[in-house]
Amino acid sequence: MDDDWQTVEVIGAGRGAPLVVVCEHAANRIPASLDGLGLDAAARASHAAWDIGAVDVAAPLARALDAPLVAARISRLVFDLNRPLEAASAIPERSEVFDVPGNRGLDAAARQERHDRVAQPFHDRLAEVMAAQERQAGTPVTLLTIHSFTPVFDGQPRAVELGFLHNADGNLARRACAIEAARGTYDARVNEPYGPADGVGHMLKIHGDDHERPALMLEIRNDLIDTPDRAAAMTDHLLPMLRQALAGPDAKAAE
Repeated sequence: MDDDWQTVEVIGAGRGAPLVVVCEHAANRIPASLDGLGLDAAARASHAAWDIGAVDVAAPLARALDAPLVAARISRLVFDLNRPLEAASAIPERSEVFDVPGNRGLDAAARQERHDRVAQPFHDRLAEVMAAQERQAGTPVTLLTIHSFTPVFDGQPRAVELGFLHNADGNLARRACAIEAARGTYDARVNEPYGPADGVGHMLKIHGDDHERPALMLEIRNDLIDTPDRAAAMTDHLLPMLRQALAGPDAKAAE
């Protein structure tokens, strides 16, 4: 396969926890053959192209939780791994304030090619990692996906700082959010700033709900993790909450 189109990286395969951490918007890289999708440098560096700071939290979280990390290597503007092919937002012609010329007017065959080169290899590899963790653990494993979101979207400020998203099974999301909210540090909410109605649950559905696995999408406002120091501080903050939430409803907070 053309390395410029390599879409997935797995770090820590075989780690022991019954958990897989995913960061599907980890990168803003665009294959050279797409000529930057016609975007300028500011657009390619913006939240439209990737989840700023997300992988800087996801990687140390996965390591600390003894879980493999499955991370994207290609920008979501090439193909959004958290969207099905039939969604217009899988290959957006416009993302918030940015037009994406390289995505304009793609026919069905071109969209299918993008999916087959980007999304299919990623989801196939993630499915392999999930299955391997389950064979090792002898039990269904948990899916934890790490995202970030902008403090202002379409001109509207967002007060929420941590979002705990779920689809069909909300037990883990509600438990994690309740633990976080009780700490009182951040504004933590369930299914905000996005929820199932916004079409952001594709990853949770196909690798979580469809296999009866617990699944949680953690959304972090990106002004809290947009530097290495902020990302490290957030990682340290999230770890005890996640350990307690993942341990189950009867687990006690770490002393």
